[in-house]
Amino acid sequence: ERYTEGAQQQQTLAQQQFVALASVTGTRSANWIQAQAEREETTQTPSGLVYEIITDGGSEGSPAPEDTVRVNYRGTLPDGTEFDSSYSRGQPAEFQLNQVIGGWTEGLQLMQPGDTYRFYIPSELAYGQQGVGNGLIGPNQALAFDVELIAVNPEPAEEGTPGE
Repeated sequence: ERYTEGAQQQQTLAQQQFVALASVTGTRSANWIQAQAEREETTQTPSGLVYEIITDGGSEGSPAPEDTVRVNYRGTLPDGTEFDSSYSRGQPAEFQLNQVIGGWTEGLQLMQPGDTYRFYIPSELAYGQQGVGNGLIGPNQALAFDVELIAVNPEPAEEGTPGE
């Protein structure tokens, strides 16, 4: 009985610490996103995504949510800590656009092959309250990504049409 009571107290304490961390991180992240949005070289979308055009590749053909894209990217926390990078792995990433965090799905649709953008992504368009990566990306954490759109490969059309 003492063990169960102690375990419950530990769990309650851990939950309280998580809630406190989420609150502090959320406030800091919101302030950081607002500071990025106020910069002259950035644009903020109605959803809250803030972006900056680093390189305009000059091509045409933005991806749709169902398209597969090939990108190079570097993800950092607001303090500059890198948490993921295709550059570090030496290989671009390829994925269907609607299979990633909302900030990427929205932001990459603004881009064209050859473009490089910097996204400042509020937590609700990233990993939200749960965070990810064994605490690396905490609850309510805003993120920054430098993303280079290399190619857009539309989903293959189905052969034939029904009834043929």
